[in-house]
Amino acid sequence: MLEPLNKLITSAGLTNLSYKDIIMILIACLFLYLAIKKQYEPYLLLPIAFGMLLVNLPLTNLMVSATQDASGGLLYYLYQGTELGIYPPLIFLCLGSSIDFGPLIANPITLLLGGAAQVGIFIAFFGALAFGMTPEEASSIGIIGGADGPTAIYLTSQLAEHLLPIVALAAYSYMALVPIIQPPIIRALTTESERKIKMEQLRPVSKLEKILFPIVTTIFVVLLVPSSAPLIGMLMLGNLVKESNVVPKITETLQSSFMFIVTILLGITVGAKANGDILLTAETLKVVVLGLIAFAGGTAGGVLAGKVMCKLSNGKINPMIGAAGVSAVPMAARIVQKEGVKTDPSNYLLMHAMGPNVAGVIGSAVAAGVLMSFFGN
Repeated sequence: MLEPLNKLITSAGLTNLSYKDIIMILIACLFLYLAIKKQYEPYLLLPIAFGMLLVNLPLTNLMVSATQDASGGLLYYLYQGTELGIYPPLIFLCLGSSIDFGPLIANPITLLLGGAAQVGIFIAFFGALAFGMTPEEASSIGIIGGADGPTAIYLTSQLAEHLLPIVALAAYSYMALVPIIQPPIIRALTTESERKIKMEQLRPVSKLEKILFPIVTTIFVVLLVPSSAPLIGMLMLGNLVKESNVVPKITETLQSSFMFIVTILLGITVGAKANGDILLTAETLKVVVLGLIAFAGGTAGGVLAGKVMCKLSNGKINPMIGAAGVSAVPMAARIVQKEGVKTDPSNYLLMHAMGPNVAGVIGSAVAAGVLMSFFGN
C-alpha cells in the first residue's frame, strides 16, 4: 500500500521542483502578464512564455529527444521546424504578403536609410567580440539590432542555437518597446526645425512596378548574397503573390490563418528552449545589454543618415524617417509619424517613413545572409 503511494509522490512534478524551475516559472508568468495585460508583442510573446512555462514544469519530457528505445516529446518534434530554419522563412512568406513596397519604389533613395539602420547590428557584433564571445554568438546578438524577430531567430538557430531563447526574448522585447526607446533618440539627434520638415507627396506607383520589384530584388540580392535566399526569397514570393492579384485566396491565407499557425509553432518551441540552465546566466545579461545597444545604434544610424540626406537634398528630406529603417514594421514608421505630428500637427510622414521601414526588412535579411556566409557551416 505504501509503495504505490511513495512512487506517486516521488514521480510527481512538485517533489522534483528545483529553485531554477521556480524562478523560470515566475519569469514565464511575468511574460504572460506582459503579453496579455500590457499587450507587448502578444502574438509571439504569449506562445513563447507558455512554452517556457511548460518546459520548466518538472518531468514533462516535452523537449526530450528521440532515441532508438523511446520517442521524443511533443515540443521536441515541433522544435525541428525552428532548428532546421523552416519557421522563420515561412513567417517572411506571410510578411511579404502583407507588405506594400510602394513607398520604397516611389522614393528609392530611402533604401539607403534602411541600410544605414543596420549599423546597430555591427556595433553590437564588435561589442560582443570584445566581451569574449565567438563570432557566431556575436552575429546572433548583433542581429537583434535589425528589430526583426524572425530574422534573429533564423540566424541564431543556424549559428548559436544555445542563445536562441535569450535572443528571441530580447528581440521581441525591444520591438515591443519601440515607442519607448526610439522617441528620445530621435529628439536627441534632430533639431525642432528638422522635425518640422514636410516632404513632398510620393508619386503613384504602377502595378507593373510592384510586380517587377519582388522579382528584380530576388535576382539582385540572391546573386549578391546567396545565403540570404531563404529569407529574401520567401519575403519576395509572398509579396509577388499579393501584388500579382491572381491568387487572392492564397494571399488571404498567408495574411491570416497560415501566419498565425506558424507564429504559434515558432513561439512555443522557442520558449521551450528557455530552461533555467540557459536563461539564468551572466551571458543572458550580456545579450540583453548588447541587444539594447544594437537596437539603439540602429535607430541612431538611420537618423544620422537621414540628417546627411537632409543636407544633400537642401532640406527636402525629414531626417526622422531614418529611424524607421529598423524593420519593426509598421511600428517604427508610426513612431516617426507621431513625432512629426507633435512638432507640427499638419506634418504627415507615415508613408514617407514606410519606405525606409520596409527597406529595413530587406536590409536585416541581407545582413543575416552576410553573417551566415562568413560564419555559417
